[in-house]
Amino acid sequence: MMCSRTVLHLGTLRCLHQPGSVAQPVIPRFGRLSDFLNEYEKGRTPNPDIICNKHIKFSCFFHYALDNLGADAVATGHYARTSLEDEEVFQQKHIKRPEGLFRNRFEIRNVVKLLQAADSFKDQTFFLSQVSQDALRRTIFPLGGLTKDFVKKIAAENRLHHVLQKKESMGICFVGKRNFEHFILQYLQPQPGKFISIEDNKVLGTHKGWFLYTLGQRAKISGLREPWFVVEKDGTKGDVFVAPRTDHPALYRDLLRTNRVHWIAEEPPSALVRDKMMECHFRFFHQMALVPCVLTLNQDGTVWLTAVRAVRALTPGQFAVFYKGDECLGSGKILRVGPSAYTLQKGQGKAGGAPEGSGSIPGDGPSLRPSL
Repeated sequence: MMCSRTVLHLGTLRCLHQPGSVAQPVIPRFGRLSDFLNEYEKGRTPNPDIICNKHIKFSCFFHYALDNLGADAVATGHYARTSLEDEEVFQQKHIKRPEGLFRNRFEIRNVVKLLQAADSFKDQTFFLSQVSQDALRRTIFPLGGLTKDFVKKIAAENRLHHVLQKKESMGICFVGKRNFEHFILQYLQPQPGKFISIEDNKVLGTHKGWFLYTLGQRAKISGLREPWFVVEKDGTKGDVFVAPRTDHPALYRDLLRTNRVHWIAEEPPSALVRDKMMECHFRFFHQMALVPCVLTLNQDGTVWLTAVRAVRALTPGQFAVFYKGDECLGSGKILRVGPSAYTLQKGQGKAGGAPEGSGSIPGDGPSLRPSL
Protein backbone atom coordinates (compact mmCIF):
# COMPACT_ATOMS: atom_id res chain seq x y z
CA MET A 1 0.00 0.00 0.00
CA MET A 2 1.32 3.48 -0.85
CA CYS A 3 0.11 6.46 1.12
CA SER A 4 1.33 9.60 -0.59
CA ARG A 5 0.47 13.27 -0.42
CA THR A 6 -1.26 13.05 -3.79
CA VAL A 7 -3.57 10.22 -2.70
CA LEU A 8 -4.54 12.07 0.47
CA HIS A 9 -4.99 15.37 -1.36
CA LEU A 10 -7.32 13.81 -3.93
CA GLY A 11 -9.26 11.94 -1.27
CA THR A 12 -9.80 15.12 0.71
CA LEU A 13 -10.81 17.11 -2.36
CA ARG A 14 -13.34 14.45 -3.40
CA CYS A 15 -14.82 14.36 0.10
CA LEU A 16 -15.44 18.10 -0.01
CA HIS A 17 -18.25 17.39 -2.46
CA GLN A 18 -19.91 14.63 -0.41
CA PRO A 19 -23.04 15.28 1.68
CA GLY A 20 -22.40 15.47 5.42
CA SER A 21 -24.80 12.70 6.43
CA VAL A 22 -22.50 11.04 8.96
CA ALA A 23 -22.28 13.94 11.40
CA GLN A 24 -25.98 14.83 11.43
CA PRO A 25 -27.18 12.10 13.86
CA VAL A 26 -24.66 13.07 16.53
CA ILE A 27 -24.49 16.87 16.49
CA PRO A 28 -27.90 17.46 18.18
CA ARG A 29 -26.65 15.77 21.36
CA PHE A 30 -24.69 18.91 22.21
CA GLY A 31 -26.38 21.96 23.67
CA ARG A 32 -23.68 24.27 22.31
CA LEU A 33 -26.19 26.80 20.99
CA SER A 34 -27.33 27.55 24.54
CA ASP A 35 -23.70 28.05 25.61
CA PHE A 36 -23.28 30.41 22.67
CA LEU A 37 -26.33 32.45 23.70
CA ASN A 38 -25.31 32.48 27.38
CA GLU A 39 -22.03 34.12 26.42
CA TYR A 40 -23.89 36.92 24.64
CA GLU A 41 -26.16 37.40 27.66
CA LYS A 42 -23.02 37.93 29.76
CA GLY A 43 -21.84 40.64 27.37
CA ARG A 44 -19.13 38.54 25.78
CA THR A 45 -18.62 37.84 22.09
CA PRO A 46 -17.99 34.08 21.70
CA ASN A 47 -16.11 32.34 18.91
CA PRO A 48 -18.47 29.51 17.93
CA ASP A 49 -16.09 28.15 15.28
CA ILE A 50 -13.43 27.26 17.88
CA ILE A 51 -16.09 25.74 20.15
CA CYS A 52 -17.60 23.79 17.25
CA ASN A 53 -14.23 22.27 16.39
CA LYS A 54 -13.54 21.35 20.01
CA HIS A 55 -16.88 19.80 20.93
CA ILE A 56 -18.43 18.69 17.64
CA LYS A 57 -15.99 18.08 14.78
CA PHE A 58 -13.05 16.86 16.87
CA SER A 59 -14.99 15.24 19.68
CA CYS A 60 -18.53 14.19 18.83
CA PHE A 61 -17.97 13.45 15.13
CA PHE A 62 -14.40 12.25 15.75
CA HIS A 63 -15.50 9.59 18.26
CA TYR A 64 -18.47 8.63 16.09
CA ALA A 65 -16.10 7.94 13.19
CA LEU A 66 -13.78 5.82 15.34
CA ASP A 67 -16.37 4.02 17.47
CA ASN A 68 -19.24 3.55 15.01
CA LEU A 69 -17.55 3.51 11.62
CA GLY A 70 -14.37 1.71 12.65
CA ALA A 71 -12.14 4.45 11.27
CA ASP A 72 -8.45 4.52 12.21
CA ALA A 73 -8.27 8.27 11.77
CA VAL A 74 -10.06 11.30 10.37
CA ALA A 75 -8.86 13.53 7.51
CA THR A 76 -10.11 17.10 7.22
CA GLY A 77 -9.66 19.99 4.82
CA HIS A 78 -8.23 22.35 7.45
CA TYR A 79 -5.06 24.21 6.55
CA ALA A 80 -2.86 23.02 9.42
CA ARG A 81 -0.11 20.52 10.14
CA THR A 82 0.95 18.28 13.02
CA SER A 83 4.40 17.15 14.09
CA LEU A 84 3.51 13.54 13.19
CA GLU A 85 2.65 13.98 9.54
CA ASP A 86 6.10 14.34 8.04
CA GLU A 87 7.24 11.38 10.13
CA GLU A 88 4.54 8.98 8.95
CA VAL A 89 1.64 9.66 6.70
CA PHE A 90 3.14 11.83 4.00
CA GLN A 91 6.24 9.72 3.40
CA GLN A 92 6.38 8.06 -0.02
CA LYS A 93 6.86 4.48 1.13
CA HIS A 94 5.14 1.12 0.92
CA ILE A 95 3.47 -0.26 4.01
CA LYS A 96 2.70 -3.96 4.15
CA ARG A 97 -0.40 -3.73 6.29
CA PRO A 98 -2.90 -0.83 6.29
CA GLU A 99 -3.14 -0.91 10.07
CA GLY A 100 0.56 -0.08 10.23
CA LEU A 101 -0.12 3.39 8.88
CA PHE A 102 -1.14 4.82 12.27
CA ARG A 103 0.65 2.33 14.51
CA ASN A 104 3.15 4.85 15.87
CA ARG A 105 0.40 7.34 16.60
CA PHE A 106 -1.35 4.85 18.86
CA GLU A 107 1.60 3.10 20.49
CA ILE A 108 4.20 5.86 20.84
CA ARG A 109 2.81 8.54 23.11
CA ASN A 110 4.97 11.45 22.02
CA VAL A 111 3.32 14.85 22.29
CA VAL A 112 1.67 15.87 19.02
CA LYS A 113 2.38 19.48 18.09
CA LEU A 114 -0.07 21.62 16.13
CA LEU A 115 1.85 23.54 13.46
CA GLN A 116 0.91 26.36 11.14
CA ALA A 117 0.10 25.56 7.52
CA ALA A 118 2.49 26.25 4.65
CA ASP A 119 -0.02 28.80 3.35
CA SER A 120 0.19 31.39 6.13
CA PHE A 121 -2.80 33.32 4.80
CA LYS A 122 -5.06 30.24 4.89
CA ASP A 123 -3.62 28.83 8.13
CA GLN A 124 -6.45 27.60 10.39
CA THR A 125 -4.58 26.61 13.55
CA PHE A 126 -6.41 29.48 15.25
CA PHE A 127 -9.67 27.51 14.94
CA LEU A 128 -8.00 24.28 16.12
CA SER A 129 -6.40 25.74 19.24
CA GLN A 130 -8.79 23.90 21.61
CA VAL A 131 -8.51 20.45 19.99
CA SER A 132 -7.36 17.56 22.19
CA GLN A 133 -4.17 15.50 21.92
CA ASP A 134 -6.18 12.35 21.25
CA ALA A 135 -7.96 13.96 18.30
CA LEU A 136 -4.77 15.43 16.82
CA ARG A 137 -3.04 12.06 17.06
CA ARG A 138 -5.68 10.50 14.84
CA THR A 139 -6.28 13.39 12.45
CA ILE A 140 -4.62 14.04 9.09
CA PHE A 141 -4.47 17.47 7.46
CA PRO A 142 -3.62 16.69 3.82
CA LEU A 143 -3.80 20.34 2.76
CA GLY A 144 -1.47 21.61 5.47
CA GLY A 145 1.63 21.59 3.31
CA LEU A 146 -0.03 23.20 0.30
CA THR A 147 -1.07 26.66 -0.80
CA LYS A 148 -4.67 27.31 -1.81
CA ASP A 149 -3.55 27.98 -5.39
CA PHE A 150 -1.82 24.59 -5.57
CA VAL A 151 -4.91 22.85 -4.18
CA LYS A 152 -6.96 24.45 -6.97
CA LYS A 153 -4.34 23.25 -9.47
CA ILE A 154 -4.70 19.66 -8.23
CA ALA A 155 -8.48 19.94 -8.45
CA ALA A 156 -8.32 21.30 -12.01
CA GLU A 157 -5.91 18.60 -13.18
CA ASN A 158 -8.24 15.92 -11.82
CA ARG A 159 -11.41 17.56 -13.18
CA LEU A 160 -12.87 18.20 -9.75
CA HIS A 161 -14.75 21.23 -11.01
CA HIS A 162 -17.22 21.19 -8.12
CA VAL A 163 -14.31 21.88 -5.77
CA LEU A 164 -13.12 24.79 -7.89
CA GLN A 165 -16.61 26.28 -7.90
CA LYS A 166 -17.15 25.80 -4.17
CA LYS A 167 -17.36 29.17 -2.41
CA GLU A 168 -15.42 29.98 0.74
CA SER A 169 -17.35 29.31 3.94
CA MET A 170 -17.85 32.74 5.51
CA GLY A 171 -20.80 32.24 7.86
CA ILE A 172 -20.58 31.99 11.64
CA CYS A 173 -21.07 28.49 13.04
CA PHE A 174 -24.67 28.17 14.39
CA VAL A 175 -25.68 31.37 12.55
CA GLY A 176 -24.52 30.83 8.98
CA LYS A 177 -25.45 33.60 6.57
CA ARG A 178 -28.52 34.74 8.48
CA ASN A 179 -28.84 38.29 9.77
CA PHE A 180 -27.08 38.19 13.14
CA GLU A 181 -29.43 40.60 14.93
CA HIS A 182 -32.53 38.74 13.75
CA PHE A 183 -30.98 35.41 14.78
CA ILE A 184 -30.06 36.53 18.32
CA LEU A 185 -33.41 38.23 18.95
CA GLN A 186 -35.16 34.92 18.22
CA TYR A 187 -33.64 33.59 21.44
CA LEU A 188 -32.85 36.58 23.67
CA GLN A 189 -35.34 39.19 24.82
CA PRO A 190 -34.62 42.75 23.60
CA GLN A 191 -33.03 44.90 26.30
CA PRO A 192 -33.27 48.52 25.13
CA GLY A 193 -30.47 50.80 26.22
CA LYS A 194 -28.62 53.98 25.28
CA PHE A 195 -25.63 54.79 23.11
CA ILE A 196 -23.42 57.07 25.21
CA SER A 197 -20.33 59.02 24.15
CA ILE A 198 -17.26 57.84 26.05
CA GLU A 199 -15.86 61.38 25.92
CA ASP A 200 -18.65 63.48 27.43
CA ASN A 201 -21.40 61.03 28.52
CA LYS A 202 -23.81 62.53 26.00
CA VAL A 203 -26.68 60.24 24.99
CA LEU A 204 -26.53 59.78 21.21
CA GLY A 205 -29.33 57.31 20.60
CA THR A 206 -30.91 54.00 21.63
CA HIS A 207 -30.47 50.32 20.76
CA LYS A 208 -32.33 46.99 21.17
CA GLY A 209 -29.78 45.22 23.36
CA TRP A 210 -26.18 45.59 24.48
CA PHE A 211 -25.51 41.94 23.61
CA LEU A 212 -25.99 42.77 19.91
CA TYR A 213 -22.73 44.74 19.88
CA THR A 214 -19.10 43.79 20.16
CA LEU A 215 -16.11 45.97 20.90
CA GLY A 216 -14.69 47.68 17.83
CA GLN A 217 -17.74 47.39 15.59
CA ARG A 218 -19.46 50.39 14.07
CA ALA A 219 -22.56 51.41 15.98
CA LYS A 220 -25.51 52.24 13.75
CA ILE A 221 -26.93 55.27 15.52
CA SER A 222 -30.01 56.78 13.93
CA GLY A 223 -29.61 60.39 12.84
CA LEU A 224 -25.81 60.47 12.92
CA ARG A 225 -23.87 60.58 9.67
CA GLU A 226 -20.37 60.27 11.10
CA PRO A 227 -19.27 56.79 12.24
CA TRP A 228 -19.15 55.87 15.93
CA PHE A 229 -17.56 52.70 17.31
CA VAL A 230 -18.32 50.51 20.34
CA VAL A 231 -15.65 50.83 23.05
CA GLU A 232 -17.39 49.65 26.27
CA LYS A 233 -20.61 47.92 27.37
CA ASP A 234 -22.57 48.32 30.60
CA GLY A 235 -24.09 45.02 31.68
CA THR A 236 -26.03 46.52 34.58
CA LYS A 237 -27.77 49.36 32.75
CA GLY A 238 -27.60 47.93 29.24
CA ASP A 239 -25.83 50.98 27.81
CA VAL A 240 -23.23 50.91 25.05
CA PHE A 241 -20.35 53.42 25.14
CA VAL A 242 -19.10 54.65 21.78
CA ALA A 243 -16.23 56.76 20.42
CA PRO A 244 -16.09 58.89 17.25
CA ARG A 245 -13.13 57.23 15.49
CA THR A 246 -12.11 53.72 14.51
CA ASP A 247 -8.66 54.44 15.95
CA HIS A 248 -9.88 56.11 19.15
CA PRO A 249 -7.59 55.32 22.14
CA ALA A 250 -10.59 53.92 24.04
CA LEU A 251 -10.39 50.93 21.68
CA TYR A 252 -6.78 50.04 22.52
CA ARG A 253 -5.57 47.85 25.39
CA ASP A 254 -2.47 45.79 26.11
CA LEU A 255 -3.61 43.61 29.02
CA LEU A 256 -6.03 40.70 29.31
CA ARG A 257 -6.78 37.70 31.49
CA THR A 258 -8.00 34.34 30.19
CA ASN A 259 -9.82 31.42 31.73
CA ARG A 260 -7.88 28.19 32.32
CA VAL A 261 -5.78 27.73 29.20
CA HIS A 262 -6.16 24.69 26.96
CA TRP A 263 -2.61 23.67 26.06
CA ILE A 264 -2.26 21.51 22.95
CA ALA A 265 0.44 19.50 24.75
CA GLU A 266 -1.95 19.14 27.74
CA GLU A 267 0.58 20.89 30.02
CA PRO A 268 1.96 24.46 29.95
CA PRO A 269 5.34 24.92 28.24
CA SER A 270 8.20 24.01 30.59
CA ALA A 271 9.64 27.53 30.38
CA LEU A 272 6.34 28.99 31.57
CA VAL A 273 6.10 26.50 34.44
CA ARG A 274 9.69 27.16 35.48
CA ASP A 275 9.77 30.95 35.23
CA LYS A 276 6.04 31.71 35.61
CA MET A 277 6.48 34.07 32.65
CA MET A 278 7.15 33.42 28.97
CA GLU A 279 7.52 35.44 25.79
CA CYS A 280 5.51 34.31 22.78
CA HIS A 281 3.04 35.70 20.23
CA PHE A 282 -0.76 35.77 20.16
CA ARG A 283 -3.78 36.67 18.08
CA PHE A 284 -7.45 36.80 19.00
CA PHE A 285 -9.04 36.65 15.56
CA HIS A 286 -8.24 34.70 12.42
CA GLN A 287 -5.64 36.25 10.09
CA MET A 288 -4.73 38.89 12.66
CA ALA A 289 -1.00 39.66 12.54
CA LEU A 290 0.74 37.92 15.43
CA VAL A 291 1.58 40.26 18.31
CA PRO A 292 4.55 39.72 20.67
CA CYS A 293 3.46 39.31 24.27
CA VAL A 294 4.39 38.03 27.73
CA LEU A 295 2.30 35.36 29.47
CA THR A 296 2.17 35.18 33.27
CA LEU A 297 0.91 31.87 34.62
CA ASN A 298 -1.48 31.90 37.59
CA GLN A 299 -1.91 29.03 40.05
CA ASP A 300 -5.38 28.25 38.73
CA GLY A 301 -4.13 27.71 35.17
CA THR A 302 -5.34 31.07 33.89
CA VAL A 303 -2.89 33.55 32.40
CA TRP A 304 -2.33 37.27 32.27
CA LEU A 305 -1.24 38.42 28.83
CA THR A 306 0.60 41.68 28.31
CA ALA A 307 1.10 42.70 24.68
CA VAL A 308 4.19 44.57 23.53
CA ARG A 309 1.85 47.18 22.03
CA ALA A 310 -1.77 48.14 22.55
CA VAL A 311 -4.17 46.08 20.45
CA ARG A 312 -7.46 47.28 18.99
CA ALA A 313 -10.72 45.88 20.36
CA LEU A 314 -9.54 43.11 22.68
CA THR A 315 -12.85 41.37 23.25
CA PRO A 316 -14.07 39.28 26.21
CA GLY A 317 -15.41 35.95 24.97
CA GLN A 318 -12.93 35.65 22.13
CA PHE A 319 -9.94 33.31 22.40
CA ALA A 320 -6.35 34.46 22.81
CA VAL A 321 -4.37 31.91 20.78
CA PHE A 322 -0.67 31.51 21.58
CA TYR A 323 2.21 30.76 19.20
CA LYS A 324 5.91 30.00 19.54
CA GLY A 325 7.50 30.05 16.10
CA ASP A 326 5.21 28.03 13.81
CA GLU A 327 3.77 26.02 16.71
CA CYS A 328 0.30 26.76 18.06
CA LEU A 329 0.58 26.24 21.82
CA GLY A 330 -3.12 26.46 22.69
CA SER A 331 -5.60 29.12 23.73
CA GLY A 332 -7.64 30.62 26.53
CA LYS A 333 -10.94 32.47 26.46
CA ILE A 334 -10.59 36.18 27.25
CA LEU A 335 -12.54 36.92 30.44
CA ARG A 336 -11.32 40.42 31.29
CA VAL A 337 -9.39 43.17 29.57
CA GLY A 338 -7.28 45.93 31.06
CA PRO A 339 -7.86 49.69 31.03
CA SER A 340 -7.86 51.34 27.64
CA ALA A 341 -5.25 53.79 26.43
CA TYR A 342 -7.94 56.47 26.77
CA THR A 343 -8.52 55.60 30.42
CA LEU A 344 -4.80 55.70 31.12
CA GLN A 345 -4.45 59.02 29.31
CA LYS A 346 -7.27 60.52 31.35
CA GLY A 347 -5.77 59.16 34.56
CA GLN A 348 -9.13 57.74 35.67
CA GLY A 349 -10.13 54.42 37.10
CA LYS A 350 -12.97 54.21 34.60
CA ALA A 351 -13.32 56.29 31.46
CA GLY A 352 -16.55 58.22 31.13
CA GLY A 353 -18.10 56.21 33.95
CA ALA A 354 -17.94 53.02 31.89
CA PRO A 355 -19.15 50.37 34.33
CA GLU A 356 -18.10 46.92 35.30
CA GLY A 357 -19.74 44.13 33.36
CA SER A 358 -18.13 45.20 30.11
CA GLY A 359 -15.26 42.85 30.79
CA SER A 360 -12.81 45.65 31.49
CA ILE A 361 -10.40 45.76 34.39
CA PRO A 362 -10.35 49.10 36.21
CA GLY A 363 -6.59 49.05 36.57
CA ASP A 364 -6.17 46.13 38.99
CA GLY A 365 -3.95 43.97 36.76
CA PRO A 366 -0.26 43.25 37.35
CA SER A 367 2.33 45.74 36.15
CA LEU A 368 3.86 43.61 33.39
CA ARG A 369 5.75 44.82 30.37
CA PRO A 370 7.43 42.56 27.79
CA SER A 371 11.16 42.81 27.31
CA LEU A 372 10.89 42.02 23.61
